[in-house]
Amino acid sequence: MARCRLCGEEGPLVSGAIGACAACLRSGSTRARRLARAVHERLRPGLGVPARAVSDAACVPCTVCANLCQPGEGERGLCGTRARQGRAVVPVVGTPAAAAVSVRHDPLPTNCCARFVCAGCTSSGYPGYTDVRGAEHGFQNLAVGYYGCTFNCLYCQSWEVLGAVEGPRRSAEEVAAEADASTRCICFFGGDPTAQLGHALETGRLARRRARAEGRHLRLCFETNGAMHPKLLDQMIELALESGGCIKFDLKAFDPTVHEALCGAPAARVFENFATLAARAKERPRLPLAIAATTLVPGYVDVEEVEPIARFLAGLDVKLPYLLLGCFSCHHLADLPNTSKQQARRCQVAARGAGLKKVRLENQHLLRDAPGEAQARMRRMPRSATSSRIG
Repeated sequence: MARCRLCGEEGPLVSGAIGACAACLRSGSTRARRLARAVHERLRPGLGVPARAVSDAACVPCTVCANLCQPGEGERGLCGTRARQGRAVVPVVGTPAAAAVSVRHDPLPTNCCARFVCAGCTSSGYPGYTDVRGAEHGFQNLAVGYYGCTFNCLYCQSWEVLGAVEGPRRSAEEVAAEADASTRCICFFGGDPTAQLGHALETGRLARRRARAEGRHLRLCFETNGAMHPKLLDQMIELALESGGCIKFDLKAFDPTVHEALCGAPAARVFENFATLAARAKERPRLPLAIAATTLVPGYVDVEEVEPIARFLAGLDVKLPYLLLGCFSCHHLADLPNTSKQQARRCQVAARGAGLKKVRLENQHLLRDAPGEAQARMRRMPRSATSSRIG
């Protein structure tokens, strides 16, 4: 078991990688903020990216995301996909000509987190954005996964693509051509599509143009951390809104220091962007455009984070879909247990108590009893229920 370096607390819900408990991080102290940054400065070089967002005054800041990197000459930004050239930061990969990306087809309905509200798995998009009522059985989703990410989440389930921009190269035209007659939706994810968004946007436009010419539906969806420049978000929204797709934001944490400790990035831009997305979602009320999700990281993302996130969402629209995701111990947080059933239940109750109408718990197969809970439940059961009869 790890010990908090700030208060000395020891227990199964303190991560050795972070080195501090959630309560100390939320204190907002200078020591807590310094520790939150130090975690990522230690780990990023292993991904082939800089330890921190360098601020070289001779470089015009990269505005693709909220990190605002100003790397030294020839050095890359935190996402690994962009590097300094002269006074500017330019893409190494992620242009329409070439992106580090993987592509595969998945049958509909997929295991997408948005499946309980999206047009591909429900009747919410019929008849404007789909030809069938209910799930589009017999059709496919094109899953477009980008290498690299603007965040460095310690619990990332796709950590092998973080900073790994040497993946297979595909042009936007090549990827768009994969959206054949059986394809009804494209999901851009990663990593995160933000770092290579120029490629994703062009891919979407090309694929939509072809689908319209052939007279078939093709929805464009995005899964993202939400930290992109607002003008890039506007382009994502236009594609998803017009096509019948959706945009899912991962709202990692509400407290800025907890957010930075878990993800290595600031939180403010994410919430500002989601407010913009939620406002635009009202232009298409029947088919949800904006979806929020929070991974319930044991010890760090409990009611103290979920409740203010839910209040924020309810203040935008109480009908916004909100997903609470079970988390399994992996990557740098492998010393933490899986999300407990008790933690998930507390968070679900808190989100609904904040006024949200569409709160859904996903990844329930990952949930476990909190330490000691199974034994305590057995002790609480009547003796007749725990004893067996003989003969």
